[in-house]
Amino acid sequence: MLSPFFQQHADHISISREQGCRFAKCVADDYNPLHDKDAKKFCVPGDLLFALVLSRYGISEKMEFTFAGMVDENTKLNFPEGGEEFAITSGEKVMLRVKREGQNSKCQTLTDSLIKNYVEFSGTTFPHVIIPLMGKQEVMINPARPMVIYESMLINLDNIDIKAPTLEFAEPDFEYSGKRGKITLRFNLLENGQKVGSGEKHMLVSGIREYCQETVDDLISFYNQRKETLKPVA
Repeated sequence: MLSPFFQQHADHISISREQGCRFAKCVADDYNPLHDKDAKKFCVPGDLLFALVLSRYGISEKMEFTFAGMVDENTKLNFPEGGEEFAITSGEKVMLRVKREGQNSKCQTLTDSLIKNYVEFSGTTFPHVIIPLMGKQEVMINPARPMVIYESMLINLDNIDIKAPTLEFAEPDFEYSGKRGKITLRFNLLENGQKVGSGEKHMLVSGIREYCQETVDDLISFYNQRKETLKPVA
């Protein structure tokens, strides 16, 4: 599932601009300009790092991921043996911290299902969830520089004796002070209609400004046009 989106070297993994861009647009439906292959400051999608961790280490009942560095095409990612707490690094720099608890499953069906459902949820929250959520408090992101940074995420499963859970949105939350804020996007995991777990995605927002409906309409229109233009053939 993930082999087209990274390169395995003797002692590290790397991700090209083309690979990061295709994962964002073809798998996550994520059109953040930072993930464009010709972006001035290209950044590999955090959800691709999350997916690589699940693929390598399996699914644990409790998992927490904290993003500590921006990965680009020159980053050499080192994956350790694993354990309850470990870090994905590039040289001495930590790129992603991982904490795990409980039972662990290496079931490929479960891993692929969780990756697919989570990254689809994660990639499509902007602008159609985040902008209305902030709008309830009469604020919005800066359309000139929409700085929304993926900070962390967590998943809690009631058990790992599941095969293909689906994901549904739960009530999100937004709080801010001045020009900075934090968005918490929540979701539930379901199997055969029964809740089997839950999770959260935490994002930091900067450059917050007063809400303007005309500007929001223009921003969403621009995003949709950009998506239509840039969507590659899978």
